[in-house]
Amino acid sequence: MSSRPTPSRRPLSGAGPVILHAPTDPGWLPLALANFDAVLVDHAHCEKKAAANALSMLQAYPDLPGLPSQMARLAREESAHLARVLDLMAARGLTLTKDAGDPYAQGLQKHVRTPAPERRVDRLLVAAIIEARSCERLSLLAEGLTDPALARFYGELAQSEDGHQSLFHRLAVTASNGDEAAVDARLQYLLEQESRVLADVGLRAAIH
Repeated sequence: MSSRPTPSRRPLSGAGPVILHAPTDPGWLPLALANFDAVLVDHAHCEKKAAANALSMLQAYPDLPGLPSQMARLAREESAHLARVLDLMAARGLTLTKDAGDPYAQGLQKHVRTPAPERRVDRLLVAAIIEARSCERLSLLAEGLTDPALARFYGELAQSEDGHQSLFHRLAVTASNGDEAAVDARLQYLLEQESRVLADVGLRAAIH
């Protein structure tokens, strides 16, 4: 009998291979909606870091088949998302403040192994997990926002994040020479750690 956890997806939270072990606390959405300006600023930083991470992957692993062109496209897409979020901020009279950091992402990075082959797989899987959690959170915003244009925007971004988690998962399998069982075992371990990190971080008016 499989010990794999029962999927705990929210509606619209993605159809990719990364099934989160723990759903977002129901208290997050009311907090995010009540502090949407703060969430929007944090979202801009998330898109900025997503673009930078794609370029970092390209720099670190140019020899992984398919990764360079896919990361170049991803960096362009995330930069376009950043531009759209910045436009929304400007329309609301907001400016981009200094990045205060993301304890969620930092917590996940602590579980990335050091040896080069394992580190590459873990970095790709952590990226996939972050995209899956982002997909869930953006889907919740799309469902909760009363402004139709904003709701549509976040629904579109959630679909993009779903595609990104699948992309990073595929690249992790490639980096493991096609060993899907090994990738899945490592993914389940990292997902277990992700649920603990999420609980430790607690509720924040932020994407993560």
